[in-house]
Amino acid sequence: MDDIYTLNKNELPFLLQQIPDAPEKLYVKGKMPKEDAKLLCVVGARKYSSYGEGACKKLISGLTGYNICIVSGLALGIDSIAHRAAMEAGLQTIAFPGSGLDPKVLYPPSHIRLSKEIVHSGGALISEFDHMQEGAHWTFPQRNRLMAGMSHATLVIEAELISGTLITSKLATDYNREVGAVPGQIFSPLSAGPHMLIRLGATPITSSQDILEMLGLKARENIVQKELPLGLNENEKKVMEILQIEPHTSEQLVLKTGLEARKINEIISSLEVNGFVEEMMGKVRIKS
Repeated sequence: MDDIYTLNKNELPFLLQQIPDAPEKLYVKGKMPKEDAKLLCVVGARKYSSYGEGACKKLISGLTGYNICIVSGLALGIDSIAHRAAMEAGLQTIAFPGSGLDPKVLYPPSHIRLSKEIVHSGGALISEFDHMQEGAHWTFPQRNRLMAGMSHATLVIEAELISGTLITSKLATDYNREVGAVPGQIFSPLSAGPHMLIRLGATPITSSQDILEMLGLKARENIVQKELPLGLNENEKKVMEILQIEPHTSEQLVLKTGLEARKINEIISSLEVNGFVEEMMGKVRIKS
C-alpha cells in the first residue's frame, strides 16, 4: 500500500472543499489533476446501448488537446468507456471506485486492469473509504457526491429514470455545478433520464463544442484539421492528432498518449525521418 497516499481535509481540491459534506480525507493512488484543469464528470448506464457508447467516445475524443480531466466511477458501462476514451484522447482521467483501493476489494474486480492503466497513463484512483472496504449498497451513492463535488460539470450519457446516474446529476445541481445531458432515441428507456434533465434545465450536449462551452473553455477556432499522412500506424496517428492542436514536448506526449517514453521517442524519430514533424526549442511540431 506504499503507493497510496492521503490528502487531509485542508489538502483537498478547492471545489471539493466547498461542498457541505466534504470528506475528512481522501486516499489517492496516482496523480491528482492540475489546479488549472477543468474536471468533467461523465456518468451513465451500466447496460448501455451502442448509441451511448458511440456518443461517449466521440464527445470525449473531440476534447483532445484541452486541459480537461475526465472523472468517473470505474463502473461497468459508460463509466469504463469514458475512462478508456479519455486515455485514447490523451486526457487525464480520475476514477472513484465504490470501494477501498486495495486490489483485493477494488470494485468491480473485472476492472483491476483498467485501474492500472488509468494510473499508468498519468491519472489516479481516489477513495475516501478504508483500503479494505468492499463495495456495498451505501458506498456507491456516497462516492457519487465526490465525483460531482470535485468536477466543474457533470455529463449524463444514458440513464433510466431510477438510477444511480441521476443521483450524481442531482448532487451536481445541489452543488451549483453545470449539468449536461446527451439527448437519446425517443424509443429507448435509457433516454428517459437525460431527457428529463434537459426539461429541467440541463444543457443538451450534442458535440464536443457544447462540452467546451459548458466548461467555459473557448474552442481553438484557428486550428484547421488537416488530413493525416497515409501509412501511419495507430500510435503515430495519435501523436499527429495531438500535435495538430499545438506543439508538445516529448514528456507531454507521454502523458497525453499513455505510451512509454521510449516508444514516444521512437515515434518522433520515425515522423522526423519521414518529414512530418520537427523538434524546435524542446517541442515537437508538425512540419509546415
